[in-house]
Amino acid sequence: MALTYSAGSLVTARGREWVVLPESEPDLLVLRPLGGSDDDIAAVFPAFETVRGAEFAKPEPSDLGDQRAAGLLRTALRVGFRSGAGPFRSLAGIAVEPRAYQLVPLLMALRQKTVRMLISDDVGIGKTIESGLVASELLAQGEATGLAVLCSPALAEQWQQELRSKFGIDAELVLSSTVSRLERGLDLGQSLFDKYPHVIVSTDFIKSTRHRDDFVRHCPDLVIVDEAHTCVVADDTKTSTQNQLRYELLRRVAEDAERHLLLVTATPHSGKESAFRNLLGLVKPELAHVDLDSEKGRKLLAQHFVARKRADVRQYLTKEDGLADDSLAERTAFPSDRYFKDETYKLSPAYRALLDDAIAYASERVEEAGGQGRREARIAWWSAIALLRSMVSSPRAAAQTLRTRSAAAVAASAEEADRLGAPLTSDSADSDALEGMDVAPGAETEENAGSRLAELAARAQALEGPAEDLKLKALIKYLKALLANGHNPIVFCRYIPTAEYLAEQLGNDPETKKRGPLGAKTVVKAVTGTLSPQQRLDRIEELAAEAGEDAAARRVLIATDCLSEGVNLQHHFDAVVHYDLAWNPTRHDQREGRVDRYGQKRDEVRVITLYGEDNGIDGKVLEVLIKKHRQIKKDLGVSVSVPDEMSTGVTDAIVEWLLLRGRQGEQEALFETESFQQSFADLEKDWNSAADREKASRSRFAQRSIHPEEVAREVAAVREALGGAGEIDTFVRESLNALGAVLRDSGASGADFTAQVGGTPIGLRDALAPVVGAETVERDRPIAFRSSPAVARGEAALVRTDPVVGALASHVLNAALDTQADGARPARRCGVVTTDAVATRTTLLLVRYRFHLTLPSRNGEKQVVAEDARLLAFEGAPKNAVWLPPERAVELLEARATENTAAAAGERTMARILDQLGEVTTHLESYGAELAAELDASHRRVRAASGEIVRGLSVTAQKPADILGTYVYLPAAPSPVSASTASVSTGVSA
Repeated sequence: MALTYSAGSLVTARGREWVVLPESEPDLLVLRPLGGSDDDIAAVFPAFETVRGAEFAKPEPSDLGDQRAAGLLRTALRVGFRSGAGPFRSLAGIAVEPRAYQLVPLLMALRQKTVRMLISDDVGIGKTIESGLVASELLAQGEATGLAVLCSPALAEQWQQELRSKFGIDAELVLSSTVSRLERGLDLGQSLFDKYPHVIVSTDFIKSTRHRDDFVRHCPDLVIVDEAHTCVVADDTKTSTQNQLRYELLRRVAEDAERHLLLVTATPHSGKESAFRNLLGLVKPELAHVDLDSEKGRKLLAQHFVARKRADVRQYLTKEDGLADDSLAERTAFPSDRYFKDETYKLSPAYRALLDDAIAYASERVEEAGGQGRREARIAWWSAIALLRSMVSSPRAAAQTLRTRSAAAVAASAEEADRLGAPLTSDSADSDALEGMDVAPGAETEENAGSRLAELAARAQALEGPAEDLKLKALIKYLKALLANGHNPIVFCRYIPTAEYLAEQLGNDPETKKRGPLGAKTVVKAVTGTLSPQQRLDRIEELAAEAGEDAAARRVLIATDCLSEGVNLQHHFDAVVHYDLAWNPTRHDQREGRVDRYGQKRDEVRVITLYGEDNGIDGKVLEVLIKKHRQIKKDLGVSVSVPDEMSTGVTDAIVEWLLLRGRQGEQEALFETESFQQSFADLEKDWNSAADREKASRSRFAQRSIHPEEVAREVAAVREALGGAGEIDTFVRESLNALGAVLRDSGASGADFTAQVGGTPIGLRDALAPVVGAETVERDRPIAFRSSPAVARGEAALVRTDPVVGALASHVLNAALDTQADGARPARRCGVVTTDAVATRTTLLLVRYRFHLTLPSRNGEKQVVAEDARLLAFEGAPKNAVWLPPERAVELLEARATENTAAAAGERTMARILDQLGEVTTHLESYGAELAAELDASHRRVRAASGEIVRGLSVTAQKPADILGTYVYLPAAPSPVSASTASVSTGVSA
């Protein structure tokens, strides 16, 4: 007759552990895998399949391990937990170990019944991780059933990869290129947002009226909006139709008061207070109008808004944060600074003559068009800017622009000319969709100008190469210096032809055996808007793989601004060269932010800005815009966006002056012209105002709703349940050593090391091959282990969630449980150690506890199981056990053998203890009840601000607890010297 299992029981079937769900019947068990999701639920017939209670067999007394056995087994067990104890349901099951400061948005979210947050931490702090933590926790608790991420199409695949690899959330891409395929699989009348619970949606695709209504009707109950500042409009400025459509979409999504909404952006202000207010209004309508200078307003905002600079979190949970000590202190290795160097070049005589002729042509066209009407004047204006920008970019970009018809030439009105011409020639800070913006613009606006432009284009093409293109020659010089100092730089260009030209000039060509000027071991590749977002990432990985592990190899990436936002490049590159100046300094900050972020191994990121000393444009843009932007960032610690219309006003004044000079010869200095002085005064006023607002907001709206003490308490609870970094470091080193790996320290501090695993058991090598690459294992290449959680592909982080650590822990645990396993077995379930660390016989137990949690949510109750591994120690015999405090039990892991223990005596001792362990059952159950009460309290604590969330919460410990390991510590006999000394002492006392 089949056994009956109650709901919540753990059973073993099909080679894994399962939780029995309430829908089960005696003859049909409905099971969910331990740590799995509802998608993994299965039905099992006990009459036809083997199902048994998930309990460990008793240890074998003869299978004794050494002094390390207990610690290694404990860590291996805890690394394997996918539903750990502690206040958060999702942390054990995700493949990322969050920094302590990244838990703050999660704690804020758990205090809200419906989560509404604006996460505005600085660039590179980890907003994707923070929003992913909130999403995975809400899904794990049942507070949310589906997820939609709204983002730029260029970032969609990166979001998909991040959610899948780090949080185990499989999301479908909903883009213009995928929607037809997805819709073909729908049932009649079914929405794809009903079919796919988790989706990543292109904001620009879904904002159209055709798709928007379906999305709003069937939108998931949890929405994350990336780069949210591009989805709002300011009340007092002209806003693009695209922004208005995005804002209308978000406004309708936010109207559902029951929907969780996370808005993510590093620049919530974008220079406009009304846009910031509209953004806050999406989070909570009253925030759009509340007085944020009042105590009431600040308290309301603090519940929903988090914005921190790097300096705020570089050192966290220290005594300076109000904690008693630094035991939980966490130091995050952001680069300490950017090293800026502005380098000049001069035009060659031939290039100077070409530029002068091009300016003269553009001046004539603007003057002629001015008398033909406003439409013609605007078309000529955008054509002139296109010609000037491409001329100072590269000969190839200039030639293509001269041969291409202006996009604005087809405009029917002046307004349409502005709409068509501006995106290709300006650098808007709010241009979230940079797709297509790196093509070279056209300059041709009239049929009879063809021969003149063709002649200029031919002259431009003839200037290719470092002999006449002295800008390229200067780049080669500065790149050589960077490469010689061990840097791997990214060179940012404005236009696709320029990027392709540089890659061609700088790279090595194996087919023609042409050697580039940067050396045979330097790999150069270009990434532009001609590639799809996924192809761009693939090209970058190809570049890294081609450069390989050779210490002398160097990587140079040539890129347009299609890579200036969203893509993380800090693992492969550590320097930035601005080959073409952007006309909005925010774009420079975005470029530099790709490498200057968490995970960058260099303490200082090099930034070289290349500008033309005599081309009439670059020096002015650098002086007026770029340097002021740097100074504001240095003063405030964060970037402040320059208002687009103000930046455009200044660059327009520069172009006007240049064209006027082309018509009338040398004129008054630019900085003395009336138009420039007015434009610059407007810029100064608006920019300084934005900087003052940003400075005030950072002070007024500093994150105060969660005190560091609260974070520290939860961090301690998480580490108690899942282990800390020091434990993982010890585990990895000792396990690999015992398994036959070759370890070598690779850092001066010894914190980082490499391991060659060619000599380890075949089972471990097979487990590591998919993680680090089969070739690395087969060729016995060193695997780098780093203390930082931010590692490059093929490296391992010394954190429990790293896949290499997970594979090692799984092997160690399985080998400990299987006494017949081949090869070395570092961990064992039993051990007898003779040591001077104890004065009387002491027994250490490694106990696995399992807890059944009932989590109430607005979607109904959810039943989950949490696991915990605890060390308990007692002195004397089990029947008369004197239980030691928990900290003393942990200290026993450090006890070292001071005498050998005879194998036969050890086996007899262990057999006696194992036979008597039934006597400690009552204590183990009592301790389990205490842990259940602590777990209940921790869940209530982090959700304290919302009483409805914790009503109905319950936690019970499953009985019996599993004794996974038993270790006996015998007191060492006193040495003869010690005994005689004691005797003499006794005699003296008498």
